[in-house]
Amino acid sequence: MITLASDFGTPYPAAMKGVVLQRTDARPVDVGHDFPRQDVRTAAFWLREVLPYFPPAVHLVVVDPGVGTERAALAVRAGDHALVGPDNGVLLPAARELAAREGDEMEVFEVEYADPASSTFHGRDVFAPAAAEIHEAGVANLHEREDIVLTGEYEDLRFPEPSLDGETAVGEILVVDGFGNAVTNLPGELLDGREEVSVGGESAPVARAYAEVGPGERLVTVGSHGNVELAVNRGRGDEAFGVSVGDEVRVE
Repeated sequence: MITLASDFGTPYPAAMKGVVLQRTDARPVDVGHDFPRQDVRTAAFWLREVLPYFPPAVHLVVVDPGVGTERAALAVRAGDHALVGPDNGVLLPAARELAAREGDEMEVFEVEYADPASSTFHGRDVFAPAAAEIHEAGVANLHEREDIVLTGEYEDLRFPEPSLDGETAVGEILVVDGFGNAVTNLPGELLDGREEVSVGGESAPVARAYAEVGPGERLVTVGSHGNVELAVNRGRGDEAFGVSVGDEVRVE
């Protein structure tokens, strides 16, 4: 299969899917096209959480604020997977996770391409054709392609590490999901054995499930991603805790 992920909304993804279907019999599967517009880090986080649950595939990712500039096009091999997209870091967290789960090292290739038909839609004119060609040739054969060159120069993206000092942990809000849950970079193990913590100087209960507190009440939990999450039962954690993406969060 070839998965597709972007911040395009609609109808642009349909054109990419059309290119894929013209060039290969691969099954196109939409991961999502509603990532926050031009937000490379948020897209990278969710791709890291989602793509490892797919069987081997080519993953076409287009969140590309630098479209039309001299930024490179990349193909990253991670085990039996390949990720194709712009050189802005969006592919790297998911690629590292895929490679680690398969006990492999990722390889980063630069994809050479001629002047595309449009300088504003490389998803259709550059990345979709590249993804289809890689699927047809086979992920294991990237080294044999003359238009794909192994490179050690690329834009990396790594999420910030928290500061852990005794009973105090200082981290950052990485993303806020559609429910308003504020996902931090703090490891969920911090909450082990605790019934209550202080967040920004205000106490909040630790719960395993949202419904362990009453509707509208705040809680601190561990999300499916394994990180500490600030939430509200049937409400928005970002609003209740007064945080947004990039904010520092202190848990004691």
